[in-house]
Amino acid sequence: MTAETAGRTPATATRPTSLIVGAAIAALQGAALVVWGGYDMIAALVGDPIDRGLSVFGGFVILLLGVMPLLAARGLLKLRSWGRSPAVLTSSICLPVAYYMWQSGGVMAVLAVLVALLGIVGIGALLNPTVTAVLYPPREA
Repeated sequence: MTAETAGRTPATATRPTSLIVGAAIAALQGAALVVWGGYDMIAALVGDPIDRGLSVFGGFVILLLGVMPLLAARGLLKLRSWGRSPAVLTSSICLPVAYYMWQSGGVMAVLAVLVALLGIVGIGALLNPTVTAVLYPPREA
């Protein structure tokens, strides 16, 4: 038992809906990055051999970036306070990504709205005062 989990049992600590929503969005973002990184790696392996090494490495980096929000979502569902920072970071990265997707126009503009909404809802859900109260309970003096 650590100081973070002392006195907290599953029966006494309930998960607010906003925490579950934030964890679900973080898991969705992580899964999307893992799938994208895996696709990039496979496409590089079966594609043009000239840039194969760099493309496989890029896909691997994207895949690793997807692991961070997946672990954060798991931590949030276990009421670990450390999970909130990487989840909020991933949601905030969605905003500039959505901006550049919007600049492309067409179908990408529609997807940009979805990515921006996921980012904004993720940030709002995880910075909700009820989530803060659950993840950072008041210390007894």
